[in-house]
Amino acid sequence: MDVNGVVAEGFEPVRDAFEANFEARGDRGAAVTVYRHGHRVVDLWAGTKDVDGTAPWEQGTAQIVRSATKGVAAAVLLLLAQRGELDLDAPVGEYWPEYKAAGKEHTLVWHLLAHRAGVPVLDRPLTPEQAADPVASATAVAAQAPVWEPGTDHGYHAQTYSWLTGELVRRVTGRSIGEWIADEIAGPVGADLWVGLPSDEESRVGRVAQAEAAPAEASALRVRPKRSVSEAYANPDSLTRRAFGAITPMPDENDPAYRAAVLPASNGIATADGLARVYASLIGEVDGGVRLFTPETAELARAERSSGPDRVLVINTRFGLGYMLHGGASPLLSDGSFGHPGRGGALGFADPESGIAFGYVTNSFRKSVTADPRAQALVRAVRTALS
Repeated sequence: MDVNGVVAEGFEPVRDAFEANFEARGDRGAAVTVYRHGHRVVDLWAGTKDVDGTAPWEQGTAQIVRSATKGVAAAVLLLLAQRGELDLDAPVGEYWPEYKAAGKEHTLVWHLLAHRAGVPVLDRPLTPEQAADPVASATAVAAQAPVWEPGTDHGYHAQTYSWLTGELVRRVTGRSIGEWIADEIAGPVGADLWVGLPSDEESRVGRVAQAEAAPAEASALRVRPKRSVSEAYANPDSLTRRAFGAITPMPDENDPAYRAAVLPASNGIATADGLARVYASLIGEVDGGVRLFTPETAELARAERSSGPDRVLVINTRFGLGYMLHGGASPLLSDGSFGHPGRGGALGFADPESGIAFGYVTNSFRKSVTADPRAQALVRAVRTALS
């Protein structure tokens, strides 16, 4: 496998791990980028642009990153709070009056970010077309009764996070969350990242697919999920299945119409550099230029707001304000890291203490939800490089 790109001196273990992802872990097309103190120290890519194709992955190839989009969406709400345009401790209904229906009048804005809102499911799932319609989707989630009292427990809002955050941003700013990201985050930072892919960028995006683990990797992985987790994913009535099935049938992630939709829980498109560059801007200046979060906002982002048994994922999870925190469910670089994985592959995070910002994207998704072995191998390599 020909690996392209560069690594700074001392970060050679990341290149070794990236090569091993293709040789032993079955990657078909992928890229990884790492920044340290706002400067790029790793930028690697290899394989094919399409999971089922032969055209080479190029510098600037982008892929859908699924739930890694959630961390970028969280940055929007935190930046609005930083600017004094949104009160994280206010009831959602102050900005979105219709949301006060069905027992949700005491839901606070930060509950949405910390997966404590109690609406991870919809009693009537949306079609892909309805999910992409901002009016239909906002109406549906506003009418939904919570499955637990908001604020009292937590469970991963796999799909509904799109409409909760998206409509709140629209009510506060008058813009879609995708427009806000383009204007206030990706544009100023210089990041190739979109929530709502413009048609003129479509040619840069590779085709993705679900892929089985490589034989060598599969034989090495002897850990099986707990029975409770397996049962939750198998039971169509479980909160787990219903949360991930809030859009039914599952959208075609290679459909240009789906990629053009604005779904900040699941359909962001990014290069590895774009994802890492956004996270670098949350903890410092990027290439001597833009910094988005103040130090106080960065601390707010990673302060633990939810921890313990997750009612949807059926494992212990930790969340700050919109970000997964380092732990067994989503191992990051250190206890101070904050970020978000995408189901089956992608990962983006920042680690303020080391100055590291990380982005990994792939075109072959696995069954993993929060801790893909390929991304984890790269994170371990970064840790080795820093030691």
